[in-house]
Amino acid sequence: MRAEHMKMITLEKVSFLFKNSNLEIIDSISFQTNKGEFISVVGPSGCGKSTLLRIIAGLITPTSGRVLFGNKEITEPNRKIAFVFQDFALLPWLTNQDNVKIGLSRSEMSDEAKDKKASELLDRFGLSGFEEYYPNALSGGMKQRVGIARSIASDPQVLLMDEPFSSLDELTANSLRSDIIYMLENKNISVNAVIMVTHNVEEAVELSDKIVVLSDKPSRVKEIIKVNGTRPRDKRSKQFADYVDRIYSVLAQD
Repeated sequence: MRAEHMKMITLEKVSFLFKNSNLEIIDSISFQTNKGEFISVVGPSGCGKSTLLRIIAGLITPTSGRVLFGNKEITEPNRKIAFVFQDFALLPWLTNQDNVKIGLSRSEMSDEAKDKKASELLDRFGLSGFEEYYPNALSGGMKQRVGIARSIASDPQVLLMDEPFSSLDELTANSLRSDIIYMLENKNISVNAVIMVTHNVEEAVELSDKIVVLSDKPSRVKEIIKVNGTRPRDKRSKQFADYVDRIYSVLAQD
């Protein structure tokens, strides 16, 4: 893991209120993601984890507080911050290569260069030969690989993931988790930080450098847990089990 302590994403007392119902979802959440870090956000269902991720992406404006990318406030979507969705979000009428090229839609590259880069990304994720297939011909894991390839096509520095493995079988999910860690640790790939929302506590311990544990809504930070040790992590170790137990204990606290 690259150990530079350069700030990537900083949340400063971020709150969000649904104005039409006066329902407060997020209450004054603060945490920081540094270069080279993988952060997971866990909390009860409906506590606003996905809303928080969309605020970080610039898709939703917080009611108060702010989110910084480096030292610049995020007020709109940023090409350097990419989003991987739970449901793949592929366009079924486009080929897999054309779906990846969506990530290059704002690039000034030539069409030929876009085709080449999309093919290279699909090859990187084990999908060489599937460029001209459509998403309905792929398994769930292959669709998510296309989604990840599309998300990193614009060479983002931050990758946001909203339960990206929850709809996949465990073998496929394990393979994709390894792919994400490889991206974060590979200096030839632009991604420098990952923030993931998950319900899977074991997954969070397996992947993360820090785990942000949220309360029920209005969601607040209950604890930020630093996970020590290098990856890959031994899921059968006492240390791993202790981290899992600690997170469940924090989630259960009133």
